[in-house]
Amino acid sequence: MGMSEVLRSIKSAEQDAEKRLADAQEEASKIISDARRKASELVQKAADDTVAMTQSILEGARSKAQGEADDVKSTGGAEVAKIESNSASKQEKAVQMVVDSLKSA
Repeated sequence: MGMSEVLRSIKSAEQDAEKRLADAQEEASKIISDARRKASELVQKAADDTVAMTQSILEGARSKAQGEADDVKSTGGAEVAKIESNSASKQEKAVQMVVDSLKSA
């Protein structure tokens, strides 16, 4: 093998090495790009999931609060009706006491 063949062989090996290096850098860039895209998608999905979970928790809390409010309203309504009933029956007696008091004075 002559000197020119050795030099061509070395030159060819260098060109192959440069091509492999360029291909490896291109592949690394693709991997990094894909990883960034996937990371962005994961962050967006996590944000969406968090919003959905928060909405679900808030809806549950609203529903529970509404149920408690309805219970209080129902109990309060029954108490008001009871007070109104008692006051109506006692009103007659109070009016009669005032009338009797005025008559005897």
